[in-house]
Amino acid sequence: MHPREQTIFALSSGRPPSAIAVVRVSGPQAGPVLTALAGKMPAPRLATRVLLRDANQQPIDDAVVLWFPGPASATGEDVAEFHVHGGRAVLAALFAALSAFAELRAAEPGEFTRRAFENGKLDLTEAEGLDDLIHADTDRQRRQALRQLKGLLGDRARNWRDQIIEASALIEAGIDFSDEGDVPAELIAPAVARIETLLGEIEEVLAAQGRSERLREGLAVAIAGPPNVGKSTLMNALARREVAIVSPHAGTTRDVIEVQLDLDGFPVTVIDTAGIRETDDPVEQEGVRRARARAAEADLVVWMSDPQHDEAPQQGDAPVWRVRNKIDLDTAARDAGRAKAPAGGLGPGREAVDFSISASRGDGIAELIAALVGFAEKYFGSDEGSLIGRERQRNLLRQTAESLQRSITVLGDGEELAAEDLRMAAYSLGRLLGRVDVEDILDVIFREFCIGK
Repeated sequence: MHPREQTIFALSSGRPPSAIAVVRVSGPQAGPVLTALAGKMPAPRLATRVLLRDANQQPIDDAVVLWFPGPASATGEDVAEFHVHGGRAVLAALFAALSAFAELRAAEPGEFTRRAFENGKLDLTEAEGLDDLIHADTDRQRRQALRQLKGLLGDRARNWRDQIIEASALIEAGIDFSDEGDVPAELIAPAVARIETLLGEIEEVLAAQGRSERLREGLAVAIAGPPNVGKSTLMNALARREVAIVSPHAGTTRDVIEVQLDLDGFPVTVIDTAGIRETDDPVEQEGVRRARARAAEADLVVWMSDPQHDEAPQQGDAPVWRVRNKIDLDTAARDAGRAKAPAGGLGPGREAVDFSISASRGDGIAELIAALVGFAEKYFGSDEGSLIGRERQRNLLRQTAESLQRSITVLGDGEELAAEDLRMAAYSLGRLLGRVDVEDILDVIFREFCIGK
């Protein structure tokens, strides 16, 4: 039997122990298995309380079961759900009972969602949105993923693809009737108008998104600078907990320390790096090398200094903010009062941005956090109307736009060339939706899911 024809089961709720655990079964044997364990077949989509028993009629648990006959189910197949008490022993007994059925097997990561995709319940953009929703850590990530799951991009892509196919049909009809005088022009003119409109819509989407797909990974902020200027203290202040060791001795931080933060719904990874200086210690040398490498990869570098260490920051591709720490020890800085950012300095540009803070006492920390939120807002752009959630989606939309543009450009050289470019545009959108030639990427996408989804 082909693996896709087998019946699968998995825990679809959180890790035990828990108050309630949900175990799902999907496939042709879901109904017989449910009847065998529950002693009866419940009415479809009606929660029913039963005493589950194994093959030896030994009780497993007092449970609630649900029956979803296909294709009106999450996967498009027959699906049974067992809502049991979430203790490890209960789940072990239920899994043992399920495993005793010859035609059942444990599900692989993402296999339930993959079956939903293969049965037409989800397109690939919606499946990616579901994965993003599962892994969302912040409210903005959740909202973007939910829009994808609800088909915001998929519905537009399907509409675009249908219109491209219609335009292609007009052009190919013009080829077929090329000897009929005015007929080709009457067919091609509306096709060109439709292509130009579609191209404008897709280019508008590509231009408006900014870096919305980066919302999945988050913004990387590296705290760099000389040793003993308070980088770890600032890290702890931003995280509001002790995540890095703070010591008056230089060189305490030898490796890169990362912490994930939720700043006003934006996912931000703050990176505490080793103090950058010349040293003969091989371990510290490696820490400095890693610090420089991580700062080079960051989206924003916070370069820290203090009254005793005021080295110039190392410039790279990312914008650099200068943060002067320990103002409680520096009269001039203390008189300046609070952290400040020059106008226009919050975005991902090259403007100079300077702050004065006391990481240990908390002076200026609120203003620095507000500036980071402002930077994130400009970096990610407005996400409320964003259609693109992944780089894969952006690349395929860009390929679609390029094919549409070529079809207009080459139309004067022959309708056959334009028709071929339109086929390529429709093909790119088909790959976006996962409906043509995507076997090479399906395994990569679905193995990122957790087991039970």
